Amino acid sequence: MKKWTIRIWSAVTAAFLLSGCDAILEVKPQSSITDEVYFRDEGDFEPNVIGIYTVVRSLANNITYGTERSEELISALNSRFTVAWSHTLSPTSGAVNYAEWYRGIGHCNLLLQKIQPFPFNSDPDLKKTIQAEAYAQRAWFYYHLLRVIGDAPIMLEAVVDENVPQLPRSPAADVMAQVLADVEASLELYRSSSKFSKTAYPSRYRFSYGSVLALKADALLWKAKVLGGGNAALQLAVETISEIETTGVRLNADFADVAGKRAADNPEVLMAAYYHRDETPGGNYAKNALPFEEGIKGALNKDSLPWTATSVNGQGAYQISPASRALFTNANDVRIRDTWVVELQSTGPKVAWINKLPGTRYLDDRVSDNDVVLWRLADIFLLKAEAYAALNDGANAKLYLDKVRARTATGVYSGAMDKQSLEKEILNERGRELFFENKRWFDLVRFHKGGTLDIYQYVPNLAGKTTPLFWPLNSTVLANNPNIKQTEGYQP
Repeated sequence: MKKWTIRIWSAVTAAFLLSGCDAILEVKPQSSITDEVYFRDEGDFEPNVIGIYTVVRSLANNITYGTERSEELISALNSRFTVAWSHTLSPTSGAVNYAEWYRGIGHCNLLLQKIQPFPFNSDPDLKKTIQAEAYAQRAWFYYHLLRVIGDAPIMLEAVVDENVPQLPRSPAADVMAQVLADVEASLELYRSSSKFSKTAYPSRYRFSYGSVLALKADALLWKAKVLGGGNAALQLAVETISEIETTGVRLNADFADVAGKRAADNPEVLMAAYYHRDETPGGNYAKNALPFEEGIKGALNKDSLPWTATSVNGQGAYQISPASRALFTNANDVRIRDTWVVELQSTGPKVAWINKLPGTRYLDDRVSDNDVVLWRLADIFLLKAEAYAALNDGANAKLYLDKVRARTATGVYSGAMDKQSLEKEILNERGRELFFENKRWFDLVRFHKGGTLDIYQYVPNLAGKTTPLFWPLNSTVLANNPNIKQTEGYQP
């Protein structure tokens, strides 16, 4: 794709995205740019849908929700953990203001409304593509929020004046239904294009037919295990992933290429958030895991560590946990060398630095600029293995588990084939394969709800606690909408 499509968009688009109303949260009118200036011709819509990806990227780059509450990380030199890591969340500490999610949702709603009267006579397929992306973006925002707070308001109309609906939280099952409805709307728009091709990935940094299928499969596993969707959702997930396998994606032969290749040239990636060293201050979330030079003074293996010259680009905040290292039971696993490296001092081993997302070493410093992957094929294969295991189809569960293990030098799975053992091994494999990819907490919740483990015993910082699995809402959310109730388990 052209880099301008993600890195730079027009000043008008920027003003639109940054000035819009946070629907449901605050009562203030839409910017005059939105209604009176911006959507004047057909050329306004594609820059707008591209601009919405900055909100997707911001949320995808936040590991508070997908990683911190899991067992993956412990402190290193300069701890930057939130109360999510310690599982001491409360309505006054670590509570969520969902403004960012609804900002993205609001922009999708407005685009979908405003584009309707424009005929796009010269390129009707472009209109369908823009609409398909907007539906997929809205589905992604709701799905991400659903996994964070559970029940959530469902806002589908554009807010163009001060009349902001004061909506209550809808049950999580209804939110999931909306996610899947938007997914289907997106897929149908792609299929209706005169140029439709399943194997087309015009940009790995924007939604396409294959990545919308990935979102659908991911959501269906959550529906099946967390929301009681049962075998019907599991079977549909299997069928969806079978279709993904026909879209032309393939595993990298070398695990190092998972992060080593940009998504644009990476055959395993279905979708990623684009990063560039000058695009966001300090790069992506991995900068918190990179050691800074002063902090590793005296290291005997300095050249093998992903260090930065200053603590601006590498903050040395956390390292891989003993629990996550223990998942790598086979010393021959080639993923180890591209997951962590132990700092060696004259006194012995010190910090186990994460090197999975090492960024790029430039002349002036290393910068954490790896793309943030939303879905890649190994993830999808393991979702299929998980669905098969839940359906008591052990043979196919093992088949897809072994597809991922094939490049790891660990051999095929040779353990017990009962449902519980297979599910535990699939979870462990996800912990090895997808470490530090902002998925672990959501995986643990899914397997906990599916009965594979007790998350309150599995996560060290949850032991002895009763902290709910979903986040509380903060006082701003509650004050701005009297119809919003606090997340279950956090009420006074």
